Amino acid sequence: MKLRIDHKSHVPLHLQAEELLRNIIRDPQYAEGKFLPNEVDLAKELAISRTTLRQALNKLVYEGLLIRKKGIGTKVAEASVSSKSKNWLSFSQEMQARGIPIKNFELHVTWVYPDEAVANFFEIGTDKKVLKLERLRGRPEGPFVYFVSFFHPRVGLTGEEDFKRPLYEILEKDHLVVANLSKEEISAKAAGKFIAGKLEVEPGSPILFRKRFVYDQGDRPIEYNLGYYKADSFVYTIESRRDS
Repeated sequence: MKLRIDHKSHVPLHLQAEELLRNIIRDPQYAEGKFLPNEVDLAKELAISRTTLRQALNKLVYEGLLIRKKGIGTKVAEASVSSKSKNWLSFSQEMQARGIPIKNFELHVTWVYPDEAVANFFEIGTDKKVLKLERLRGRPEGPFVYFVSFFHPRVGLTGEEDFKRPLYEILEKDHLVVANLSKEEISAKAAGKFIAGKLEVEPGSPILFRKRFVYDQGDRPIEYNLGYYKADSFVYTIESRRDS
């Protein structure tokens, strides 16, 4: 692969270097584990400063695309599922946008009486049944997340929907309910016996636990979601921008 930067271009050098690194990442030899050229040699080949090159490298390390090992070098990170808090989508939509194939290993729909946490969020009594959707999902080679969702009766879900479709697409197109706001709580915890069995890990293994509270355009609660993720298969990225 010939590496070249256009020094006459109006595009800043660090952005050109970043795009070049993204092309390198897609090269099969690097995707399979070969270390990238070292910073000194690569900066010299591109005729840019190491500071400029490092700016591009740091961006891709931050995004989880590269791994830098001190004294050894930089290599392409093994593919992991990632999620960003900005511009959130349904799980299916987000994975589709990232080109990650997803398989449903289990899908269960039941009507249940909510516990106090769910009932309080929906502002209903514990004697009013809600739809409960459980899904075990992952890559074709194995599951990495177990979702449990509860839906406010007002949404109108019947349980007969095709839940292999993106969830928020079902809500919007079939029930005219637009998911507009998501609030989340994220924590690390040890997998209990039930979750460990679902995710195919040992009981007590670390997992990522995410609560998602979803509201419609009128800020009314529509979904209470619990997600249990295998720790070695998921990266959660938060992007913040400082107001000027």
